[in-house]
Amino acid sequence: MPANPTDSGATTGYEAELWAMADTLRGSMDAAEYKHVVLGLIFLKYISDAFEERRAAVLAEWGEEAAEDRDEYIAENIFWVPREARWARLKAEARQPTIGQTVDRAMTAIERDNSALKEILPKDYARPALDKQRLGQLIDMVGNIRLGDADARSKDVLGRVYEYFLSQFASAEGRRGGEFYTPRCVVRLLVEMLEPYRGRVYDPCCGSSGMFVQSVEFIRAHATGNANGGKARGDISIYGQESNYTTWRLARMNLAIRGIDGQIAHGDTFHNDRHPDLKADFILANPPFNVSDWGGERLAEDKRWRYGVPPRGNANFAWVQHMVHHLAPRGVAGFVLANGSMSSSQSGEGEIRKSLIEAELVDCMVALPGQLFYSTQIPACLWFLARGRRRRGEILFIDARKLGRMVDRTHRELTGEEIARIAATYHSWRAAEEGNGYTNVPGFCRSAALEEVRKHGHVLTPGRYVGVEPQKADGEAFEDKMKRLVLELREQQAEGAQLDAAITENLHGLGFKGR
Repeated sequence: MPANPTDSGATTGYEAELWAMADTLRGSMDAAEYKHVVLGLIFLKYISDAFEERRAAVLAEWGEEAAEDRDEYIAENIFWVPREARWARLKAEARQPTIGQTVDRAMTAIERDNSALKEILPKDYARPALDKQRLGQLIDMVGNIRLGDADARSKDVLGRVYEYFLSQFASAEGRRGGEFYTPRCVVRLLVEMLEPYRGRVYDPCCGSSGMFVQSVEFIRAHATGNANGGKARGDISIYGQESNYTTWRLARMNLAIRGIDGQIAHGDTFHNDRHPDLKADFILANPPFNVSDWGGERLAEDKRWRYGVPPRGNANFAWVQHMVHHLAPRGVAGFVLANGSMSSSQSGEGEIRKSLIEAELVDCMVALPGQLFYSTQIPACLWFLARGRRRRGEILFIDARKLGRMVDRTHRELTGEEIARIAATYHSWRAAEEGNGYTNVPGFCRSAALEEVRKHGHVLTPGRYVGVEPQKADGEAFEDKMKRLVLELREQQAEGAQLDAAITENLHGLGFKGR
């Protein structure tokens, strides 16, 4: 089922108010540092809420001894929170100058007693550069939010707050923050188009794990029978890799707060592929655009470059071929790339793109509107590759550049209706038999034959294929329109002459009597 048409993915409620309050406590601290301070506390409050709710139930039914039995919590998939890490302890000491050490000890204790959280929680709250008064105020603020009890979990309060804060930090950090945060609407579009109901889902540059979170949310939204005959039950396995250690920790936290299991590895995907034998049913990714220092000179003979050796100065087609290498025999991949990837012929990129097209791997291309990303103003597109394609000899082109709405002065977002429209177009095209069930829409989408793509030099820019959106006729006869337009022109010329005369007269009055 397509995305909810009324849900654009934007969050404008209490999350924004929380952010405003948290941001005022940042002071002069760099957003990149403050991010981990805030998100760590939010995570701690979440597991504390879930723990206290379970503890109250066990205490009422079995008494104090049972309430301190770790197994009573683990059995219910609730993290065990030792005494020294409970929120009440933090709240009581929030105004003490030693609050930093208290938080660090709490994080260490939680990691010690919960193996799934080992090495992922921030533990540098005691550092001198962190204002302890502001830290105490932040603890008070976070303490007023119910994040982890049953009601909050049913509404995904934590997920919404966490994701909103990630997006705001990405905006505040600019390029660095945007490297690990893909806007929700772009992730939703990828997920709605690929529909990863079951199988192995892989992201070779997973950032903060947004692709995985949205995949699981997609399955949960469809598990009640509205789509796929009600058969979707979340039977997926998650695999990811992230080279930045700090971002890798964020990724694992992002999955842990939602109870999602995943094999998320740390390391350089090109030079230390941690899932070398994986063949994925679905690949979703947003690789960093146009990376020049990816070490390609050390990988010239790599087995992944089946369609051509990627240029040393740009990793775009290294990412593409890495993903093709990891696709299962009937796997599909959807990923974001810079627009240049659709037409560039520099350093052999055109030949690699040609080889991918002639190998019948390119399924669909989507041109995106500008201003969607926090990290770059470079125009972007979506590639969809598939093995074992049904529509062989054709490629679907979708031009979505005119879609989206501005959510603030600098950022655009695709609406729920637009996501649904694009996804439905792709699904109807893939399912069409002998042309039935899908229709080209001039200016928006077109199914182009491979021969036509060859004539365009294997360039994949949708604008070349979809044509121009037809203009609506206004019903006015041509002669009548021309008379009206000529009359308007004459009136504007006369008004212009009057303005010129007035300006000349004013200049003369000021003593400027030039020719």
